[in-house]
Amino acid sequence: MATAVTTAPAAPVAEETADVREWVQRAGALSPVLAVIALLLVPGGGGAQGGTGGTGTVADAASGLLVVICLVRVLRGGARPLTRTAAVVLGLPVLGICLAAITSNDPAASLPGVARYVQIFVLVPAAVLLTIRDRRDFAVVAWGLVSFALLQGAVGVVQYLTRTGASYQGEDIRAVGTFGATDVMGMATVVAYGMVVAAGIALGSAPGRTRTAALVCACLLFVPLVLSFSRGAWIATVLACGIQLLLSGPRRAARVALAAGALGVVLVGGLGIGSAMVKERVTSITQVAAAPDQSVTDRYTMWAAAGRMWRSEPVTGVGLKGFPAYRDSNASLALSSGSDTAGAGAAFARQPLLSPHNMYLLVLSEQGLVGLLALAGSWVALLVGALRRWRLGADCALVAAGLLAWQLIDFFYADIGGPSTVLMSVVLGLAAWWALAEVRRA
Repeated sequence: MATAVTTAPAAPVAEETADVREWVQRAGALSPVLAVIALLLVPGGGGAQGGTGGTGTVADAASGLLVVICLVRVLRGGARPLTRTAAVVLGLPVLGICLAAITSNDPAASLPGVARYVQIFVLVPAAVLLTIRDRRDFAVVAWGLVSFALLQGAVGVVQYLTRTGASYQGEDIRAVGTFGATDVMGMATVVAYGMVVAAGIALGSAPGRTRTAALVCACLLFVPLVLSFSRGAWIATVLACGIQLLLSGPRRAARVALAAGALGVVLVGGLGIGSAMVKERVTSITQVAAAPDQSVTDRYTMWAAAGRMWRSEPVTGVGLKGFPAYRDSNASLALSSGSDTAGAGAAFARQPLLSPHNMYLLVLSEQGLVGLLALAGSWVALLVGALRRWRLGADCALVAAGLLAWQLIDFFYADIGGPSTVLMSVVLGLAAWWALAEVRRA
């Protein structure tokens, strides 16, 4: 007696296999960019040197390899790699950088600063822009940022729970991930990037499962962001996500704001995640004028010193890497000798204050008005370009605009320096692709 044999349709399986194969191929083509992100896990020497202080990490070497690979691809292709607008926007910072180096009192000492600025703000963003080919490549890099943020955030939460983090108010509880006590902003920056990317995807027009996964990731990243005790990262993340919410629609913004508030009450108030210290840290944000702590006093003092340097050389500044040399002659006696660092596997150390911890004032003091207009003009052009392409796709627009908004806000409290700086160049390149590349309507 013959028996009927039923087989499941092969088409869905074949489609899933093709999708997996395509993602693997894309990941291979994007491996130079993804390697820069992944290699940030390798510990680097030095600390979070402010300004143009580089740490020479493996990720920095990977970013150089990315530029070389991109250059080879461009030469082999033979086509014009960038549009005229993209070349002007990405190349604009070179004007202020080179002018400041030439007019510096010590041009030789400024050369490392030239290399660092060109790497972070010109070459690596351009290489990332040229490596990304379409929206799916954009998604791979974006999810790579989220994955790296989740990993760093998990390490940070474990540090808080096991009291193996950086020292904060006498306890080793500050979540710093793999960046160590000398770069306390590293994990906070990475987690904030991931949270902004996840929020942009969750608020966009992706399939339901993708938006749900992104929302879950954003909620998970909220915890290590809180445990980083980084006031600057908190402010920038809240404002950047708020901008994303407003762009996605007022009604949705109201609903998500209520949900986020409830989540914060549950995690901090109900579960007690760093409740006392978090409350004190949040309160300190409103006391920066009335009763500032020593870190805020140091920051105000260095801001004032940067202003005096600019007034002495208003057009071209005192020269790249010139802030540390001119700091003491322009700062008041309120400035301390440095900040204390300890914990997370490192012994107690006194970290010198080598920058004003404000990117705009750092550029203004070292590169003058020309340098600030060139750099800030490039960043604003990227943000305007990202917003103008809103109708081409909400997902990419929300991610790009959110990342740029976060960075521009954070620059009021931080500057370049430390191992995490190279990740910022990848973020700028990701946003630059959406703002400047030839993108078709979704």
